[in-house]
Amino acid sequence: MNGVSFSYGKLKAIEYLTLQVPAGISFGLLGPNGAGKTTLIRLLVGLLAPASGSIRVLGQAPSRTTARLIGYMPQLHSLYSELSVMQNVDFFARIYRLANQERRQRVDAAVKLVDMWARRNDAVLKLSGGMKQRVSLACAIVHNPPLLFLDEPTVGLDPELRVTFWDYFTSLTRKGTTLIISSHTMDDAAHCDRLAFMRQGKVIALGTPQELKQATQKPEATLEEAFLYFIHREDSKDA
Repeated sequence: MNGVSFSYGKLKAIEYLTLQVPAGISFGLLGPNGAGKTTLIRLLVGLLAPASGSIRVLGQAPSRTTARLIGYMPQLHSLYSELSVMQNVDFFARIYRLANQERRQRVDAAVKLVDMWARRNDAVLKLSGGMKQRVSLACAIVHNPPLLFLDEPTVGLDPELRVTFWDYFTSLTRKGTTLIISSHTMDDAAHCDRLAFMRQGKVIALGTPQELKQATQKPEATLEEAFLYFIHREDSKDA
């Protein structure tokens, strides 16, 4: 994306943002609530149109064609509460136009992967928040997309399940899948190959977790300290 801006009325959510994500890595968007992370992802998946600038996803402008090549796990799940786990995942598989035999195999594999096989026939409304997160992930990955957008995927998960999610995310990037992940937790950020620190609709720092920590010139600096360092640096520029 190049020079992208987007506003909700008078509120500037994204301001002249330029960003390029290499293929086959986990790329984290880290920042507090209101930093513009969700808006940025919605722009990239084509749910919002930029007021200015240009966006290319997988070498193309966002379109119905690119929509079939990406997976999207929104911050608030879009599951159908009255349908079962299997029915929800199958519904999304049908949207991606998977053939019957392939669809059944992919649905079974996705449900097993997120460890929901034992609850596969239960209605979503009977599930806990963490279980709904798992089903939402299964819906996003059922068609094996080369590009996966995950908006706060570990919110509400217990520590053990969070580790399971990240083990799976790492396995995806090893196979060449590109992940763009938004988060406001330093634990998630530490797992990413590269990070963009976001604040008020802008990227204030970009690099690997180690590079961002080293920028503070403090031995054993944490990512939280690195984030605060770049915030203070931005504030000093504006002063």
